[in-house]
Amino acid sequence: MASEANGGVVANEKGAEAVGVGRYVEVEQDQDSNTVKSRLSGLLWHGGSAYDAWFSCASNQVAQVLLTLPYSFSQLGMLSGIVFQLFYGLMGSWTAYLISILYVEYRTRKEREKADFRNHVIQWFEVLDGLLGRHWRNVGLAFNCTFLLFGSVIQLIACASNIYYINDKLDKRTWTYIFGACCATTVFIPSFHNYRIWSFLGLVMTTYTAWYLAVASLIHGQVDGVKHSGPTKMVLYFTGATNILYTFGGHAVTVEIMHAMWRPQKFKAIYLMATLYVLTLTLPSAASVYWAFGDQLLTHSNALALLPRTPFRDAAVVLMLVHQFITFGFACTPLYFVWEKLIGLHDCRSLCKRAAARLPVVVPIWFLAIIFPFFGPINSAVGSLLVSFTVYIIPALAHMITFRSATARENAVEPPPRLVGRWTGTYMINAFVVAWVLVVGFGFGGWASMTNFVRQIDTFGLFTKCYQCPAPPLPPGAAPLPFPGGLGNITMPFNGTAGGAELPPAPAPSPAHFFRHHRHHGHGL
Repeated sequence: MASEANGGVVANEKGAEAVGVGRYVEVEQDQDSNTVKSRLSGLLWHGGSAYDAWFSCASNQVAQVLLTLPYSFSQLGMLSGIVFQLFYGLMGSWTAYLISILYVEYRTRKEREKADFRNHVIQWFEVLDGLLGRHWRNVGLAFNCTFLLFGSVIQLIACASNIYYINDKLDKRTWTYIFGACCATTVFIPSFHNYRIWSFLGLVMTTYTAWYLAVASLIHGQVDGVKHSGPTKMVLYFTGATNILYTFGGHAVTVEIMHAMWRPQKFKAIYLMATLYVLTLTLPSAASVYWAFGDQLLTHSNALALLPRTPFRDAAVVLMLVHQFITFGFACTPLYFVWEKLIGLHDCRSLCKRAAARLPVVVPIWFLAIIFPFFGPINSAVGSLLVSFTVYIIPALAHMITFRSATARENAVEPPPRLVGRWTGTYMINAFVVAWVLVVGFGFGGWASMTNFVRQIDTFGLFTKCYQCPAPPLPPGAAPLPFPGGLGNITMPFNGTAGGAELPPAPAPSPAHFFRHHRHHGHGL
């Protein structure tokens, strides 16, 4: 296989031409001839094939959100939950395809100008800059970095939430401190080339967890008096829908994954294939857990909280912890690249220097995970306000504007397939995506998710030590007294009889007693 130096075109042995993006043909040959690196290191560490990209997409797409989808089903109802998963899965695959087309277009144009990307990782904001100008670059950079920042925050929150179910001797805030330090070790992973074994293991782990949730729920059976009343409120309905929007909007790292491929033009259908596999995990697990526990999920955003503790559940928790470490690296690595470019160390060959320079990126993630430990509600907030623009609206608009002229369409490296109606069909699909996500995802979803998010702050407070932790055991002869406003229960002696004698009414709790109680049990203020 030979490549033209100026056109980015690859000719196969039969003489047919295909788009040859980048110089990965030469890179792959160089690596094949490199006798310094061991074969084992190449097998585990250096990935760039289409299979590596598939594992990366599938592993990154469904992580901790797998545990919150039953919570979304309780908000949406069974039918709406299934429909939204299929709908947003298809929509997410479409916009990932658009991102891949824009990447190929940008890179081919640059390579015709003799640009060399051997020591430079192309990122989404650079694609927007090259195709549409600096204003688009700035908007894309702001949304993408903010989304990835909070995506990393969510992984830390999920680590603390999960480990608590097998070791509750420490509160969730303390576990967040511990896992923040553990996840900081991702600064030593250079790029997405080096996630080969991690991506494979991550997908194995989520596959086990998903099928554990499904099988364990079916074996457990429905709880007594189970109710499936969703949807009941608009705010809950759109909060659940936005969490699913977030689930299938994990392609903010698409460009970086493509750039790690030897032949990025093969990426076009990879994300769709990854989504189809992910649906075999998310649909059975979410539907089974919701069938078994129903409305109990409305107050348990982590599905593991409702299943009895067994060695199988403990294994699922441990595997998800490891996978969340991997996903933290996926979300944080593009932020590392942006920071390296900002301080001028992106092309540095010293891994230790780059790792040390990356550490300041982890600090704000750590801090935000401690401030907003709201596992579940934070997913919907991020989905409506950030994912809606980052991976749905901006790619669709960018594709429409990039190819708005007849000349651009004639010279396009990758024209749309006949299956979607060529350019006219593509334009109509893009317009629908923009309108739907802007109105339903950002509009209604933003209103619902922020309402729910603010409610969590009002109920539990910022910096809460143990979000949604079980209440401590009651002392003998005491009963929980609900406090108005849904802020929890205050333990007080009940009014009743003892030895046939009527006990005097218990005094009403003072405000000072209330705040001392909530501070003591980690509810925050």
